[in-house]
Amino acid sequence: MTEALSVAAVQPVCVARDVGANAVAHAGAVRAAATRLVVFPELSLTGYELDAPAVSSTDPRLVPILEACREADAVALVGAPIERDGRVYIAALRIDSSGVRLAYRKTHLGGDEPRRFSSGDGPTAIEVDGRRVGIGICKDTGMDEHVDGVAGLGLDLYVAGLVHHAEELPEQDRRGRRIALRCGAPAVFASFAGPTGGGFDRTAGTSGAWAPDGTQLARAGADPGELVRLSID
Repeated sequence: MTEALSVAAVQPVCVARDVGANAVAHAGAVRAAATRLVVFPELSLTGYELDAPAVSSTDPRLVPILEACREADAVALVGAPIERDGRVYIAALRIDSSGVRLAYRKTHLGGDEPRRFSSGDGPTAIEVDGRRVGIGICKDTGMDEHVDGVAGLGLDLYVAGLVHHAEELPEQDRRGRRIALRCGAPAVFASFAGPTGGGFDRTAGTSGAWAPDGTQLARAGADPGELVRLSID
């Protein structure tokens, strides 16, 4: 690993339930980020609409993201509902030059989510350019079981996609700091900005990045289109 790993947390514009329009916005975010790894919020392809149809890895509407990742040599972690073996999950899809794959399924569900979704895989890490990247989705980030589990995986980086209300910003910041400290690795949160369906007429945005000692390294504003970047040596 002689080169740094560049990562961005992005806040794309979201049209609730419109996967095609959101995929185009995602492609633009990948290009604007100009980083190797691009992290998107929870359910970023559909908005926080818990009854939105599941998205297939072969869905042709994802082609703009695929093309952007190939052009930018990027790995995108995209939020979507997916179906496997008759069960539906809140997931992060990995999109890169090789195609679309499942990266992670949310383990800790909150609110009305258990009415439709099943719990996923537990602590998970993927590899990006030789780095171990732990993944979480929203409520995962506040659960001791999840935080302790990913810390035990020996991470180089932790990332998560979130949907939070504006008044939840202090909790969002607390979780980012805690995870970075517990994992001994940078933590990066991509948090939805603007409206995103499902009762979220206004979301927190303010995506952030924290150093292994808990210091906040970067912080976005509250508007769609903003992002934070970080370089992992």
